[in-house]
Amino acid sequence: MEEEKPFDQTRKIEEQFVEKIAENMHTFGISTTVGRVLGTIYMNRKPMTLDELSESIGMSKTRMSQVVREMLDLNIAEKVFEKGVRKDMYNVERDYYQTFISLFTSNWRKAINKSKMFEQKLQRELANIDGTLNEEAEEKVNELLKETRIWLDYYDWINRLTEFFESGEVFKHVPIREDQVNK
Repeated sequence: MEEEKPFDQTRKIEEQFVEKIAENMHTFGISTTVGRVLGTIYMNRKPMTLDELSESIGMSKTRMSQVVREMLDLNIAEKVFEKGVRKDMYNVERDYYQTFISLFTSNWRKAINKSKMFEQKLQRELANIDGTLNEEAEEKVNELLKETRIWLDYYDWINRLTEFFESGEVFKHVPIREDQVNK
């Protein structure tokens, strides 16, 4: 039996690394496919085209395009220009901490926006209740308005928490250990 060559051994380790990234992304509520693509670009250590990604992962170019678009929306990938290359190239954030913040905040931004629209719809519906309200109905409307204000306060807090992460202020309170910086 032939012994594995160092290149093959390192390639297997890189593949394990990509799978661990995919698994970790799943814990953030992100598909393992997105994690696999992120890990593949990360391990490649330079930008890749859709063709290169499709070939590397074994996925159709159409599906790869959808995945990359999702990564752009999540702010964990970017389209980059490389002189002499005519195709679009994509790169990923190399900083794990920034990737976490991008994932955390993009998911919460979506939730905040959906909730604001829901709250506005509720307020319109409550304001449009026709007719004279009896005491019980008026009490119910007031309870719902109070609940809506509590809901708004909660989403305002989430919005401020999201801004806290995006601003980098979080690192003043939960610093990255010095021995972990620039390893």
